[in-house]
Amino acid sequence: MYHYIKDLSPFQQVGILFIIVFGLLLLGSVWAFLLTLREHEDPEEARRWREGIDEISTLLRISWAMMLGFWVCWISGKWVALTLFGVVSFLGLREFLTLSPTRRGDHRSLVLAFFVVLPAQYWLVGTEHFDMFAVFVPVYVFLALPLASALANDPTRFLERNAKLQWGIMVCIYGMSHVPALLLLKFPGYDNKNAFMVFFFVLVVQTCMITQHYLSRKVQKPIAAPAISTSFNWYSMWMGVLAGSIVGGLLAGITPWVPGTAFAFSFIACTAGSMGHLIMKALKRDRGIPSWGPKVASVTGAGGLLNRVDALCFAAPVFFHSAKWYFDI
Repeated sequence: MYHYIKDLSPFQQVGILFIIVFGLLLLGSVWAFLLTLREHEDPEEARRWREGIDEISTLLRISWAMMLGFWVCWISGKWVALTLFGVVSFLGLREFLTLSPTRRGDHRSLVLAFFVVLPAQYWLVGTEHFDMFAVFVPVYVFLALPLASALANDPTRFLERNAKLQWGIMVCIYGMSHVPALLLLKFPGYDNKNAFMVFFFVLVVQTCMITQHYLSRKVQKPIAAPAISTSFNWYSMWMGVLAGSIVGGLLAGITPWVPGTAFAFSFIACTAGSMGHLIMKALKRDRGIPSWGPKVASVTGAGGLLNRVDALCFAAPVFFHSAKWYFDI
């Protein structure tokens, strides 16, 4: 199977993926629709059934959006893909900062974050200035933004306010920008196939998170951090990582790697994404928000976007720099 996929041309690989992925999503959507037709006489049972269907429908919508994003990356080229992920970063940062109250003294820093830092980071990615792209946010931006806040002459909760802004930029801009950066890695013998790397990365992390989501609700295990999450446990976490890694090994044919290497890098991405998801839960608890989702969509303005991409934001930098370092590219 591995050698068969590896020997196909890029367009043949795209055709196979199109049939498999969108075929499975279409079957899943039809199945979810048929489940909504089922009736229950017990109101409590009907409520639980609807909640389960809503969770399935949400996961399907996320999967559709992510797979459509892959095809956009494949068809349109790097600059359209960068713009797409830049919009995701903008909406994610907007959501994060809406839940983090700011003061008048933060307005300069906010303008810089949205209209200078964000486009500059994606421009560095698009022009392949990888050395500057890697340090621009954690070095230069993290020094410049507190200076802008200090010049606003407002010392009230200065450290707390700047820490929140820096966290938002690190997750929503720096982390997310590493996903389209995968389009620009130059692996030997992998010309014109980098969109597959984005597909590979997103699919293994999404598989990991869906598995964790399912097992945490179906299998009763001790909760690892009950004050942070009522569902996170080590069993579901490691089973999710294993599931994502196995999927990555099976998809080695669309990567520049052999199955063992694909499994290892999938393991790295899934572990980083799982830890990042837990960190984002801690941030939500700090803000007093149980979940970024439809119930708070009118408050956040982005419909719970961070709830959908938080794992990717943490996994992407680790995955990108691990591959770049290990293969010296």
